[in-house]
Amino acid sequence: MRKKLSDMKVGESGIVRKIGELKELKNRLIELGILNTPIKVVKKAPFNDPIAINLGNTTIALREEDAQKIEVELFKGK
Repeated sequence: MRKKLSDMKVGESGIVRKIGELKELKNRLIELGILNTPIKVVKKAPFNDPIAINLGNTTIALREEDAQKIEVELFKGK
């Protein structure tokens, strides 16, 4: 099952499969190795903005409008 990163709940995890148009941010995320990499949502601020995710040993925060353009394949049973 696939979901937008912005729709994931805290504790859900999966693998980033697609990044939409994010201009310079898309290149930066690819450089960080987010594509085809397991991630986990660790925190959401009020109104879901920003969203903190774990990517390996790194935690990054993304704006909700950017997270809406990232597609994640959820791990089965999660």
